[in-house]
Amino acid sequence: GKMILYLTVFVLMLCLPVYDAAQPGCRLSALKNSGYVLDGDIIIGGIFPVHYHKASPESPLTDLPDVVHCDKFRIRQYRWLHAMLFAVEEINKNKYLLPNIRLGFGIYDSCFLVLRATEGTMWLVTGQEDPIPNYQCREHSPLAPVIGSAASQVSIPMARLLGLYRYPQISYASTVSLLSDRNEFPSFFRTIPSDDFQSVGLARLVMHFGWSWVGLIAEDSDYGIQGIQIVKEEILKAGGCIAFFEKFPPVYSKKATDHIIQVIKKSSANAIMVFAVEQNFAPYVEEIVRQNISGKVWISSEGWTISFFFAKKNYLRTLSGTIGIMNRKGDIPGFQEYLFHIRPSNYPNDFTKEFWEEVFDCKWPGTNQTADVTLDIAHKACTGEEKLNELNNAFLDVSNLRYTYNTYTAVYAVAHALHDMHTCKPGNGPFVNKSCANIWEFEPWQLLHYVQNVHFTASDGMGVFFDQNGNPPPVYEILNWHITPNNTLQHMKVGSIDFSAPKGKELLINESAIMWNGGHMQIPNSVCAESCSPGYRKAIRCGEPVCCFDCLPCSAGEISNQSNATECLMCPDDQWSNERRDKCIPKLREFLSYEDPMGATLAAISVFCMLLSVTILCIFMKYRESPIVKANNRELSYLLLLALVLCFLCSLVFIGQPRTWTCMLRQPAFGIIFALCVSCVLAKTIMVVIAFNATKPNSNLRKWVGPKLPNIIVFVCTGIQFIICVVWLANYPPFAEKNTKSQTGIIIIECNEGSAPAFWCMLGYMGLLAIICFIVAFLARNLPDSFNEAKFITFSMVVFVSVWLAFIPAYLSTRGKYMVAVEIFAILASSAGLLSCIFFPRCVIILMKPDMNTRAYLMGKSIKKY
Repeated sequence: GKMILYLTVFVLMLCLPVYDAAQPGCRLSALKNSGYVLDGDIIIGGIFPVHYHKASPESPLTDLPDVVHCDKFRIRQYRWLHAMLFAVEEINKNKYLLPNIRLGFGIYDSCFLVLRATEGTMWLVTGQEDPIPNYQCREHSPLAPVIGSAASQVSIPMARLLGLYRYPQISYASTVSLLSDRNEFPSFFRTIPSDDFQSVGLARLVMHFGWSWVGLIAEDSDYGIQGIQIVKEEILKAGGCIAFFEKFPPVYSKKATDHIIQVIKKSSANAIMVFAVEQNFAPYVEEIVRQNISGKVWISSEGWTISFFFAKKNYLRTLSGTIGIMNRKGDIPGFQEYLFHIRPSNYPNDFTKEFWEEVFDCKWPGTNQTADVTLDIAHKACTGEEKLNELNNAFLDVSNLRYTYNTYTAVYAVAHALHDMHTCKPGNGPFVNKSCANIWEFEPWQLLHYVQNVHFTASDGMGVFFDQNGNPPPVYEILNWHITPNNTLQHMKVGSIDFSAPKGKELLINESAIMWNGGHMQIPNSVCAESCSPGYRKAIRCGEPVCCFDCLPCSAGEISNQSNATECLMCPDDQWSNERRDKCIPKLREFLSYEDPMGATLAAISVFCMLLSVTILCIFMKYRESPIVKANNRELSYLLLLALVLCFLCSLVFIGQPRTWTCMLRQPAFGIIFALCVSCVLAKTIMVVIAFNATKPNSNLRKWVGPKLPNIIVFVCTGIQFIICVVWLANYPPFAEKNTKSQTGIIIIECNEGSAPAFWCMLGYMGLLAIICFIVAFLARNLPDSFNEAKFITFSMVVFVSVWLAFIPAYLSTRGKYMVAVEIFAILASSAGLLSCIFFPRCVIILMKPDMNTRAYLMGKSIKKY
């Protein structure tokens, strides 16, 4: 009953004239022929695209009345208009908001045309049916802010015009970032976030899903070009690449359509972002559907994210899975009940009759019918008694109010700004001398101040305010196009973007709730080249974007432990890359150990030879009084056997992990002991020569016969080697080191000799002694057998020198444990050569041929030979 009473009063007020004290002949009611007007104390302007426009093919880019006219009725945009009407009704009923002040409105249909929007703006500002620039029908205009328009390209000329007069303008759908420029648009505000944030949000959405190869399409307008340019910059900044970047004119062009379709079909990009508004992109979608281009992920700007035009069944296969962002939705309490009570009789000057024909598929009797439209079965007659609550269409669905909510919020922002102006107390005002504005005779710039500073909480709890650029808080919802079991389209919220949230938490997405094209749940791929796995690095293809690359395996010793690595990382010196080149692992440590079969074998041979030497020493000591032992200078034999025992034992120092003390010990010990061995052999050889020559009559060599000379020879020759080793150790001592360079993947723990010249000097001196010994033995090889060891010494020196001459190239050509093994082998071979050549024949005589181990035998043999 209350609603009927209110509607009756509302209709009566439409017929009341507006009193204008300034000019009695100028009335707001005179504007009703061009728009929808409700008189009031203060008028709120509204510009809404209630109709589509239809352009003539002969002049598609013009905006002239003779080639462009309003055409199809737009139901959803008509709901935006009613959001304004509903808000005005609520405010006029509110006892606390603008008490005793009645708001009116003037609404103009822009048909999405710049010309009509500009015409409507002048219509509101001048208050005349035929507007005259810079002339107002009233001395003080009651016009408050203008609500509108929807499209950015329409709002921009409106904002330029209204900015001249400082009339506040609040748009509910214009998002182009240009409108945030306060120098160019000083009085523009909006209840939808700027494209600056939308574009950044879309770019983050793209990179979140790993789409590094993206196609960009934008309408050639301020909205499309400015928005897509920011998207492009953000994607490139994040490391993504643009597969193609195409623009299309806002008005249909077959040439542009064919070109863009071919680009889409040829491109390997599966993710395509379109920055456009619904009506401009529609012809391209129709062609995409006709050519059956599927399998793409369409990323939508807010201009078509919730498009109902694309909800047609024949579009679903192509556009299902589309993902985009949209300004957040809101709740308007009581709005649906209000919509149910809309009747043509309640709004006779509105567009309600057209709306009625659209939703009920009927025609009003008595209207002018075109030649091809008649009242028949297909077009029943409208009665005005049809019930909206029995319909199920988008107009009555208030569960997803976005632009509608923005419009509702914009009207309340105006009301709160006017209320703040009305409640201003003189002396506390914001203007000169702290004065206040007169609510009945305010200037546009005065209201502009209050709109800029408005801050209130909407009925659903959302805070409403504008930043310094006239923008609201940047919050978006991420919507995904789902196909329901009934084969209809549903815009499902799958996440949100809140730029006021802490860093890193702006983007929230429930990936499990997303349904991609074809009903797939897995995120589609859109890359120029497949990701490089760990263990590989990216190699950019010459002349192509950075996202187009080949995957090359890391080199040995390098790794990449993440996907799409741009370069491989070197492992530390003590580590090496594994086979997959994705992890550094400790290098194998190599040295000749006792656990190594080769090391164990050499150690066993060393011990065996040492025991053999000890055994021979024991034999010689047991048979020390035998002629063969006495005849060969048994003291030197004992010393030589003891030196050979030490030689075999010193080879054990070379086995095991090198340490500083073992490195300092093994080469000098080996050099000194071997010098002792060779010195003993040399002494024995010299003593053979002296002993033979001393038997000659009147020989001066008899005084050298005895232990004195061999002791001197052994002491001096060994002492020289000892001095060489002491100087070496004092100045350049050997040390243990980790060799990471010689062999890949292996750390060779080895001894650095400290000074290579000192090492080779030691070996050279030992070789010199061996050569001298060889020469002396060779010259004495034919002396009498009773004294003669020269043949055996000669052969032993041949073995000795041969072993060490072969040792040099073998030693220099090996690395690691094999180098050590070569030296041990040389030590064992040369020592064994001395042992076997010098002592084995004597042991055979002592143990197996005792008849030869007699003085008579030795003397007799000697006399025979002599």
